[in-house]
Amino acid sequence: MVSAVLPLPGESGHDPRPVADSLDRVSRSLGGPPATVLARLFSSWTELVGEAVAAHARPRALRRGVLVLVVDEPAWATQLRWLEARLLERVGEVAGEGVVTAIEVRVERP
Repeated sequence: MVSAVLPLPGESGHDPRPVADSLDRVSRSLGGPPATVLARLFSSWTELVGEAVAAHARPRALRRGVLVLVVDEPAWATQLRWLEARLLERVGEVAGEGVVTAIEVRVERP
């Protein structure tokens, strides 16, 4: 008689996993931080930069430490580049120190 040992939950590789774990794995494979960090950063954007800036600039991506922002006018791109050090400080408060190391600003008119 052959005795079978049943795997414990989580050992078979076929057990359900939290969606957050899968999102984290995908985000990291694309060079990003954990998905929870992205969600926190993107959802708190208006509180981070204020309503006036948020009306003209929004985060587009975060890869390998570079936060890509999209603005609707070249003047806003200039303003955000000038404020980069302050933005990095504020973003670090939400995303964690060192998660965002640089900011890239792109102009995309609506």
